[in-house]
Amino acid sequence: MLVLGIDPGTALTGYGVVRGARGSILTPVCHGCIRTESDWPLARKLQAVYQEVSRIITESRPDAVAVEELFFNQNARTAIAVAQGRGVTLLAAAEAGCPVFEYPPLAVKRAVTGNGRATKEQVRYMVQHLLRLQTLPSPDDAADALACAICHLNTSLTITAYNAAPLDRGLGR
Repeated sequence: MLVLGIDPGTALTGYGVVRGARGSILTPVCHGCIRTESDWPLARKLQAVYQEVSRIITESRPDAVAVEELFFNQNARTAIAVAQGRGVTLLAAAEAGCPVFEYPPLAVKRAVTGNGRATKEQVRYMVQHLLRLQTLPSPDDAADALACAICHLNTSLTITAYNAAPLDRGLGR
């Protein structure tokens, strides 16, 4: 299974494509950040994010797109910008016919580190370790996107394995 993970935003949108199958090692395909200029109007930023996400989907042909859900802290302005970035990301995936799965940041951190309250540095280290990368993924947005893809792979492959298990599972036989 090939998964595109997205950490949405308008200034920086992280992306990461990871390949995985039940019982196999996770393999990174590509990762990086879509950057927009601070002096661009919002409409131009959203257009750039949409076009780049569409290009990445076209080139990588993922089986699924995993997007980090919005985490609303104290800054409503930032939350609105992230929500708008998420919107164009979801639109690009929908137009490409890719199924979209959304995960809260706590679930992504837990899937990668075992701790939903892990620091950004812990997430980056575990992503490097799990994907056998030579260096820490950078910037944080790309690491978060890879973590989101890993989260989906772990979730979907576990569900697939559970569904494929014999019917007597859990009955103590």
